[in-house]
This record gives sequence, C-alpha cells and structure tokens, in this order.
Amino acid sequence: MDLRTRKEYTAVVKERYWKARSKKEKSLILDEYCANTGQARKYAIRKLGSREEPDSGPRRRRPAVYDGQVTAALARTWEIFDYPCGQRLKPLLESQTERLRQFGELPISDEVAGKLRRMSAATIDRKLKHQKEVLHLQWSRGGHKPSLALKHQIAIRLTSWDTAKVGYVEADLVFHCGASTLGQHICTVSATEISSGWWEGEPILGKSQDQCFWALREIRSRCPFDWAGLDCDNGQEFINDILYKYCAREKLEFTRSRPGHKNDNAYIEEKNWTHVRKVLGYLRYDTPAEAVIIRDLYRNELRLYKNFFQPVMKLASKERIGGRIKRKYGRPLTPYQRLIESQQLSMEAEQRLTAAYLSLNPAALKRAMDAKVNSLLTAYQTKSRTSGADPHRKLEPRTVTSFMIEKATVGLPS
Repeated sequence: MDLRTRKEYTAVVKERYWKARSKKEKSLILDEYCANTGQARKYAIRKLGSREEPDSGPRRRRPAVYDGQVTAALARTWEIFDYPCGQRLKPLLESQTERLRQFGELPISDEVAGKLRRMSAATIDRKLKHQKEVLHLQWSRGGHKPSLALKHQIAIRLTSWDTAKVGYVEADLVFHCGASTLGQHICTVSATEISSGWWEGEPILGKSQDQCFWALREIRSRCPFDWAGLDCDNGQEFINDILYKYCAREKLEFTRSRPGHKNDNAYIEEKNWTHVRKVLGYLRYDTPAEAVIIRDLYRNELRLYKNFFQPVMKLASKERIGGRIKRKYGRPLTPYQRLIESQQLSMEAEQRLTAAYLSLNPAALKRAMDAKVNSLLTAYQTKSRTSGADPHRKLEPRTVTSFMIEKATVGLPS
C-alpha cells in the first residue's frame, strides 16, 4: 500500500470510525485498520480519533516580516550594547535606533528602522539564536581555554634534537611549594640549551603567563648565544598567546612535548634535579624576601659555577649486546667549553666568555653559593618559626597546610 492509497484508505476508515455507535464497533474497525496498514493500535487510535482532516494539505506560512537586512541591523545593535537579552534590548531599540543612525553606526532605511522599533522581545531572541550560538562557540574556544586552540598550531616535537647546532632551548617550571600547591608560591623558570648544556634560571612568584614570559626574556638576555627554538611542556604558563606571538615575531621554532611524556623533555628534567632541587631542596618558598635571595643566586654564582666549572658527559653511542645495553660517553666538558668548541658563537661572545672564565674563582663561587643557600634557609626558618628544616627531604603531602615543618636539622659544609 503506497502513501496515497493509505491516505485515501485512512480517510474512509476515519469517517466510519466517527460514525460508529458503540465501543465494540470501533474496536472492530481498529482491528481491520491495524491489520491492513500494520500500524500500532495506540497510534491508530490517535490518528482515527483526531478531528483534523487527513488531506488538509500543506500549512500556509505567513510572509516573512523581518528580512535579512533587519536581522543584520539587529545583530549589529545587539553587539553595540554588549549582547543583552531580548527583554533588555527591546527598549534600547525603541530609544537608540535613531541615535545610532545619526552617528552613522546603523546605515539602514526608515522602513528597517521602523521594524526594529516594533520588534517584540520574543522575536528578538528568536532572530538572534544563530548569532548567540556562534558567539558562545567563539567564547568557549578562545576565551576560556586559549591553550586548547593553540595546541593545534604548535607542533609536537617527535624527532631527536640536532645536538650539533647551538640555539635550541628546553624550558620547564619547577614548583617550590613544599607539600601543598595551595596558595601562591615561588616557581623557577628553568631553561637549558641542548647542544652545550648551558643553563639559566629565574624565580617568579606564582605561575602567571606574564611572569613566565618575563622570566624567559630575562633568561634569553643572559644567554651568550642566539636562540633558534624553544621547546616546553603543555602547561598554560607556556602554551599561551603571549609566548606564541613572541616566538613568531622573533622567528623562533616553538614546539611542545607530548602530553604525559616527561621524557620528551629529558634535558631540562635533568637540570631541574642537578641545578634546582639539589641546591634549593623541596621546602616551600613563598615570600618576596626568599624570591630576592633565589634571584640573586640564580643570576650570579649558580649560573657561573654550573656553566663554567661543572663538566657534563654526553652519550656518544649505544649498542645492545644480548640483553644488555653498552653505552659509550664522550669526554666530560663544561657548557662553556662546548660553546667554544662549537665555533658557532661570534668573536665578541667568545671573548666575553673567555674573559669571564679567566676572572672567576670556583672556590669563591662555591662559598658564596653556600652562604646564600644558608641565608635562604634562615629566611625559611624565620618565616615558619622553626629551628631546623631539611631542604633536601622530599615532602609527601600529608595535609592541606600551606607548608610542612620538618624536625631534622640541616648542616651545610663549611
């Protein structure tokens, strides 16, 4: 039974159904209709019991009163007044339409202006439904989580670094929060150059995007080489518009690691331990006085001592023999020596590095480092009102307090 035949049959059966005098007669008609059409009984009851004519034809639609010009003018007015709802926008349309036309903001005809003033609140909301959906999509993508959109523009570094070229930098953020990340605390922006192992650090109070960007610019200004690229993890302190536009403007290759793969940043993770944790430990530092001490240490003794007098061994080859892996390392060299041997620095940069190296006393640097670390520990003990704390003991989160007070005493070599 095709659709046209079914409609004709339904019209005949519906007339019989309405003329039936008893419930039993209607039941027999329903049995016949369901057997011939295969429709469910409840659906047949609703269809035959309705008073609408089956062949009423398509409904007539009223001609549209508000065309595209009116909708465009409405959307422009809605944007000007900061996206109010229909009930708030209606009085504005009545009172401000002519004012906007006088200022040249709404180049519309008198007819369109009259339609805007007569539009009801319900019609306003209905006409702006599509614009609201588009605006909500833009806000959800670009306003609340900008890093999610940027992740599609920043490439993931899947290949190994070219360790022969100087200028590629890995960066990371190290928390000095103790046993709890609650509240504001000091963080270290740590950066290392891949080829030479040159390291720089800068403390910031908090982890905002602006402070992290400022710290990276400070670190770059102290490096004796030109940056060619920057690689970081997926934290929003790095994946943001500020740093992305800066790298594009400075023509730096900006890449990121895979989410959840810390070993992608193995170079900087190693420096986070040897240059930050082994020196400052795991205590909570969260005051401006502590930040001043750490900044002084990073900008002077620590960077000079590590970069000029701490040799680093680099893997030369790796061979698997049965179930064992045999590794061969090159001769230990300091980052300063690797930069000089690379022959990729300018003559002026090499001369400045050599002059700085000849003027430095590693023993004096070590004594100054120890003195500043002791000053930092004293500032921590004064803040926390405790006489002893072990900065090298990794704190386990046992409570939600802002920092832990440790009982063990610390003694640094004199």
